[in-house]
Amino acid sequence: MAGNLDRLRVEFVEGISPEVLNQLLDDLHGEGVLNPGEKDHILEKYLIRADRARALLDTVRKKGNTSIKIMMERLQTQDPALYSRLM
Repeated sequence: MAGNLDRLRVEFVEGISPEVLNQLLDDLHGEGVLNPGEKDHILEKYLIRADRARALLDTVRKKGNTSIKIMMERLQTQDPALYSRLM
């Protein structure tokens, strides 16, 4: 699954809206995929939406397939159109 993220990275970064990105950060923090420090780091260090999207994707990818699956499930709920394009 992690290999698929490399292929989908560009479309994810270009397609995700600021609102969905922020909701994903909140959801993944609530699910325990991201700890408070990781979430805050992404929000504080990266001011540009695309940079935040890349940082989120990289962080989740490093955590393995279960975390990737959770992120994709949340993306499907928050932005079904983007999720469909990625799948």
